[in-house]
Amino acid sequence: MRRIGRVLHLTPGGMLIVRAEKTPNIGETVVDDNLKQVGTVFDIFGPVSSPYISIKPTIPDPATLLGKTLYAVSRREGRSWRRRS
Repeated sequence: MRRIGRVLHLTPGGMLIVRAEKTPNIGETVVDDNLKQVGTVFDIFGPVSSPYISIKPTIPDPATLLGKTLYAVSRREGRSWRRRS
């Protein structure tokens, strides 16, 4: 789990905008402080030195996340790699 930054604002289209502290990969799951899934990384844009991240929310009221810190969880984290029978 990596800290990606604080939510700056909500776009009219419903996307969350975060200034990246660490740049995640597109498609990674995004969680809040309580490890509740809040969305997925949709796009990364802006200057290379300090990019912005667009997150597609999966919660009903994304406006509650304004000013909160979000974290990225890679696909391998939290997944069991045991062979299923």
